[in-house]
Amino acid sequence: MVRLILVLCVVFAGADLVAQKFVWQPSQGHTQVPIWPSGKIPDLQVLKEPEFALTSGPDALVAGKPATEVDNVSRPTMTVYSPSGKNTGVTVVVFPGGGYYVLAIDLEGTEACDWLTSRGITCVLLKYRVPDSGPHGDGTGIQKYPAFPTALEDAQRTIRLIRFNAARYNINPGKVGVLGFSAGGYLVADISTNFDKRLYSPVDAADKLSSRPNFAIALYPGHLSISRTELGFTTRIPVSRQTPPTFLLQAEDDHVDNVKDSLVYYIALKNAGVPVEMHLYAQGGHGFGLRKTDQAITEWPSLVERWLRTIRMTTG
Repeated sequence: MVRLILVLCVVFAGADLVAQKFVWQPSQGHTQVPIWPSGKIPDLQVLKEPEFALTSGPDALVAGKPATEVDNVSRPTMTVYSPSGKNTGVTVVVFPGGGYYVLAIDLEGTEACDWLTSRGITCVLLKYRVPDSGPHGDGTGIQKYPAFPTALEDAQRTIRLIRFNAARYNINPGKVGVLGFSAGGYLVADISTNFDKRLYSPVDAADKLSSRPNFAIALYPGHLSISRTELGFTTRIPVSRQTPPTFLLQAEDDHVDNVKDSLVYYIALKNAGVPVEMHLYAQGGHGFGLRKTDQAITEWPSLVERWLRTIRMTTG
């Protein structure tokens, strides 16, 4: 079977994917944990097909390697990756991209966790609900929104769970940040500004805690500009002084998420007095994750590490 699908907001469009579907599981030693108790998933949607994963074929390699997507997530999970050596107490919740259709689970998920844990940072990989859990463009830059923002519900719940279980995971509940790519970058902005109002009825004691991140990292985010031709910012992201310090990364030649998505968010953050650092590159494209290429933009992890020291999340 040849399947055409959007992965990383069409970065794999027109490419063949491996025909055989499979159930994605994290690497050995890591366990997926449901973020909602059984029977209490808010706005649960019954999909026609169960969750499955696919791996890209030879026509859709990123930095010479295949990538895996996860489709039809209706029961979200989190997977905690703890550092094996030094532990800074810092935690980063990672939101893979995929246009709110699928999740780029390794390219923009597990590979980020491998990097973070090697730096003494606990990583929480969120497998949030897709498809149709966030905004979609109609080709003109105008965004369409779903009836229920289930991805944001999942993000709010996950941050609360992490803080509630801080002692169990050996983390500092005051140093919990978020990192997301593409559509996951929009989710970073969403949770950074829409944290004060819980979108679901509380299910346990964890829901008494704040879902505000302490810092935010948005990498080639999408869906933030109302137009590809004008600098107009979406009203869905109510930036305020309470928005956490933010790091932005973008390539000007990104053919998927326009540079204006990052520019309008940067301007909104600056106008609100939020500490923000932005790195804008002439070249780099879209959907590269942490994979090194000959493009300078792929050196971004070292910039994030320096920024985390600058905002005093980490030391040394």
